[in-house]
Amino acid sequence: MNPFIHHHNIQESKHTPAFSHVVFDGDYAFFAGQLAADRADGKFKLGDIEEETRTSMDLLGAALKSVGLDFADVVQARVFMTDLSDFQRMNKVYISYFPPGRAPARTCVGVASLLGGTKIEIDFVARMRKTRAADEAPDRPR
Repeated sequence: MNPFIHHHNIQESKHTPAFSHVVFDGDYAFFAGQLAADRADGKFKLGDIEEETRTSMDLLGAALKSVGLDFADVVQARVFMTDLSDFQRMNKVYISYFPPGRAPARTCVGVASLLGGTKIEIDFVARMRKTRAADEAPDRPR
């Protein structure tokens, strides 16, 4: 087991995922992709691209907050969309979550399909505000 890698799951999530919500490695936190889903029961919340983008970003915001970070700490985002013709509508919602002039580096790709018939999935990499020491408790964000 690598002592420099720590895993964190969101307490509010009522289902047990087959992945970690956040993985810490040194100065960076890697956030699992978020689809438009209800955190409490994991059921998909299908809607138009604006609604699904808002849901995904809200879920990522909750994950950031759970480890003491916010959108200003995000250094990279990956956006996966099933219909790239929705890009401008998605982008308008997406960019509203970041402080002006602080948008992260981003990749946006079109995909054939996403789980549950959702239209978008977004994941993040964020820089920690304080380096995590190897001997810190794995689930205690700093």
